[in-house]
Amino acid sequence: MPRFSANLSLLFTEIGFLDRFAAAAEAGFEGAEFMFPYGYDKGRLADLLHEHGLTLVLHNLPAGDWAAGDRGIACLPDRVGEFRAGVEEGVAYATALGCPRLNCLGGIVPPDVDAARARDTLIANLAYAAERLAEAGIELLVEPVNTRDIPGFFPSRTAQVREIFDVVGAGNLRLQLDLYHTQVMEGDLAHTIETLLPIIGHLQVADNPGRHEPGTGEINFGFLFKLIDDLGYDGWIGCEYRPKADTSSGLGWLAPYLDRASRRHLTGRE
Repeated sequence: MPRFSANLSLLFTEIGFLDRFAAAAEAGFEGAEFMFPYGYDKGRLADLLHEHGLTLVLHNLPAGDWAAGDRGIACLPDRVGEFRAGVEEGVAYATALGCPRLNCLGGIVPPDVDAARARDTLIANLAYAAERLAEAGIELLVEPVNTRDIPGFFPSRTAQVREIFDVVGAGNLRLQLDLYHTQVMEGDLAHTIETLLPIIGHLQVADNPGRHEPGTGEINFGFLFKLIDDLGYDGWIGCEYRPKADTSSGLGWLAPYLDRASRRHLTGRE
């Protein structure tokens, strides 16, 4: 049965970040994820996870100056040193928080950087990060992001990620497949999930258009969740969407799955 984690960077934004852990647990979530923990004390975050019985599913590696427009630095040739320092910081936080996987954002290719050079930089950085994370027992995820929302982002398609994985050849490299980004760029979600299942390390959901909760757009999530279950995917599905209104009133789509999870926890059966 699908297991859903609350992305605390996008959900429950009606309240402060540190209060969102309690809100997620109260809503029935057992897993949590967020983009960047680096502005918060490791011990405080660990305490909140423990206090509210939440498993931290993933967070991102440092991705540059987000407020200034950075959306990752792993493909930027002039920021390799910064990327490597960020790998160390990411490992330190993941280790302290018991987080088993870190997501790497490639970034926006600058207009003066050749696409082949950006690709080669990303490959070299992923090879470095994968080796370092393997030493810590952590998976390294790579996420294709659509270029409608973030023009110039690389990688933007699943085929690019698969090709990069083949070159890097690291055993702990996995795909973070965000079904919203994939729908925008490629569509054909059922076939894509089935084909890429062996390399998927994490799934994320949001509907299209608008990147709102499932059930507000064109994607048939009921069909996809059953398919994901039937295929035997045993990882987490991150709820990384922007609620149309307040978070809690938009969680109706999730209630049947949380109810099933609760029954399974109490009885050992569906």
